[in-house]
Amino acid sequence: MSATPAELDPPAAPAAAVPVRPWGRWGLRGVAVIYLGLMIVLPLSALLGEGLGGGPAAFWRDVTSPLALAALRLTLGAAVVMTAINTLMGTLTAYVLVRYRFPGRGLLNGLVDLPFAVPTLVTGIMLVMLYGPQRALGAWLAARGLEVIFAPPGIVLALLFVTYPFVVRAVQPVLEEIDQAQEEAAATLGASQWATFLQVILPAIAPAMITGALLSFARALGEFGSLVIVAGNIPGRTLTAPVYIYGEVESQHQRGASAMSILLLALSFGLMLFVDWLQQRKGGARVTG
Repeated sequence: MSATPAELDPPAAPAAAVPVRPWGRWGLRGVAVIYLGLMIVLPLSALLGEGLGGGPAAFWRDVTSPLALAALRLTLGAAVVMTAINTLMGTLTAYVLVRYRFPGRGLLNGLVDLPFAVPTLVTGIMLVMLYGPQRALGAWLAARGLEVIFAPPGIVLALLFVTYPFVVRAVQPVLEEIDQAQEEAAATLGASQWATFLQVILPAIAPAMITGALLSFARALGEFGSLVIVAGNIPGRTLTAPVYIYGEVESQHQRGASAMSILLLALSFGLMLFVDWLQQRKGGARVTG
């Protein structure tokens, strides 16, 4: 009786286990930690050392001087106004992109990300070309008592442009995940479109709206390129905090520039931590549900 092919062929040797090299894992971790230290920790340490080098009293004097306070108030006020507008309009844009199909929808969806690609200095130049006092639209507005460039409205417009994508891109994927059967059920029960939005859609997208709003606000705190063009940088009137920092550096007042930088950094980093907490909480709620 002849042997079968399975009996003639010797059994395959088990695959050799890949040796674990601890030095490989620790080497990768070491490279990542060293890079993080060089890129973030080292510059941050230098900033903290300069800004806090004179002690808490000197730091407090630097961030509460009249010019510093005026610049900080203007920055925070413009950021709040911008955030309120962008939260509303960004949510509306996301809703239109998700719920409707129309010619040019793909182009509109691509234009949403344009502020990420345009250098902020170019943003400032575009606004000056449109709303400058020597331009038709700017002169028309100025004749009616509304100054845009070299005034607070220009600051808000610049911030609206550079932060526009944040709320749209935060809300859009959440809207796409909402089951439209819930909206149809609400309509079947007699709910109006507005009532359906308030009772069904808004609770689902509210965390994403808050996330986008906080990201927009944090981004606005550090905006420099467009504002140095459109604000006019008048101390006490149109001088924002980032441009104030630049002026302090130019005046060789490194400690004052570092103190204001630390304050803006603390505000932005605190917002980023809150956004991360919101996202983790939303993810945990999905898993639980």
